[in-house]
Amino acid sequence: MPSFHLPDMSCGHCASRVSQALKALDPQCRIDFELRERRIQVQSEQAPQALVEALREAGYPPAPTP
Repeated sequence: MPSFHLPDMSCGHCASRVSQALKALDPQCRIDFELRERRIQVQSEQAPQALVEALREAGYPPAPTP
């Protein structure tokens, strides 16, 4: 299950936008949010690079894990 660090995700509204972006790509995906750490784990049939692109387009580009 890919894990992504999203430094710009800081609140529930951000998490909602991230969820909408990923579910638009894969409606069946499962997303586990860790808001404090600004990290998500995604279970999806889509390739990790497709998930990264969806996150970038939504305004939440993944960054290297600190």
